[in-house]
Amino acid sequence: MSITPEAEEFIRRGIPLLGDPLLPSPIERVGAEYAPEMTDLKEDDRVILSPLLSEHERRKELNDPPLSYEIAGARKKIFFDPRSTRAAIVTCGGLCPGLNDVVRRLVLTLSYSYGVQEIFGIRYGYQGLVEGSGDLPFMLNPKEIETISNEGGTYLGSSRGNQDPVDMVDFLQRRKIQILFTIGGDGTQRGALAISREAQKRGYVLSVVGIPKTIDNDISLVERTFGFDTAVSLAANVLRGAHVEAEAERNGVMLVKIMGRQSGFLATQASIASGDVNFLLIPEIPFELEGPNGFLQALKARLERRGHALVVVAEGCAETLMSQNSDDWAKDASGNLIYDDVGLFLKTKLGSLMKQVEIPAKIRYIDPSYFVRSLPAVPSDSIFCQQLANYAVHAAMSGRTDLIVATCNGVPCHIPLEAATLGRRRVDPEGPLWRSALETTGQPARMIND
Repeated sequence: MSITPEAEEFIRRGIPLLGDPLLPSPIERVGAEYAPEMTDLKEDDRVILSPLLSEHERRKELNDPPLSYEIAGARKKIFFDPRSTRAAIVTCGGLCPGLNDVVRRLVLTLSYSYGVQEIFGIRYGYQGLVEGSGDLPFMLNPKEIETISNEGGTYLGSSRGNQDPVDMVDFLQRRKIQILFTIGGDGTQRGALAISREAQKRGYVLSVVGIPKTIDNDISLVERTFGFDTAVSLAANVLRGAHVEAEAERNGVMLVKIMGRQSGFLATQASIASGDVNFLLIPEIPFELEGPNGFLQALKARLERRGHALVVVAEGCAETLMSQNSDDWAKDASGNLIYDDVGLFLKTKLGSLMKQVEIPAKIRYIDPSYFVRSLPAVPSDSIFCQQLANYAVHAAMSGRTDLIVATCNGVPCHIPLEAATLGRRRVDPEGPLWRSALETTGQPARMIND
């Protein structure tokens, strides 16, 4: 992935420490959690971003050390005294498979591995960090959260919003909370950074550690967000069913909308996984509806040739398809654009086309978005959630702050919050993922009239 000069600067600065970690950690085997063959890792090891030899040789010629992240995991010395430490957990933004797995493992690791006794659950996102919101934090313990990973959604509740960091740090400081775990997407982590900066400004010692969450898988520098694998699996099953419906009658057309405001990773990977999709429309790939090379003409040719079609559209395609109405779009509480329903828009357009060309097509539209994001995580995703939670606790207890826990080339690492919140990952139109999508769908590589 490409790294901007600004992001590179933040990466080179590294992860800040709140102070010298001087207390012996109760975690004995520092390297054992990575993998059996990696038990000899040192806690000051680094994870190199690029696995390519050519990149290392290029930087060596320039006398420029390779970019690397601090490795994640337990340290021999910790900063916070578990006997007096207060931690809080907040989940923000839309739902995502695995939220409860992360919350549960944060509580278990804090309680059993470190002996932290006071762990607060913040109700309904950042709203719950504002005094007078009506929902007070409540104590979490292993018994309280024993079975929550069997459920979808979030045990703590969630919300979108743009709360004042001054109010949120007042809330935390009043309750003497020293560690805050923020579970959410890029907007959540920008809020986490604002909270941390406000705490630093007033000299309040607060560790802020983020666990990146989004089924869009679009957080900058993060190769995999939890919940994404589950969402792909669920969405792929929906698409297989939609294909059956499309095939069941002559000129059957199924339209399926998949979440993805600005990035089409979920729609793309679900389409590849299902193997049944004939047209995939995502925000990163421009296309036109009308004209000899447009999407509608390609769909007409597909129906004439095969007699059915499955069309997947990411929600952000509304920006391309309905740009004439963009000035009228509203925004949600987090500042995200609320798009018109591109699926309904396309269904209307397709209906008009079929009448014009006298093809008696049956067009159906489904939107499984809220189903896909609300169910429990599949086992592999659940394990990943719990690993991220472990790394987050280790980072916080060692006195680190302003970071998110993630993996780089499969190795757990700490990514600076400032770097991760600078941009957004998007599908590369020239990359192997999109090439695989084109090979799967068989759609024209370009649906634009030159």
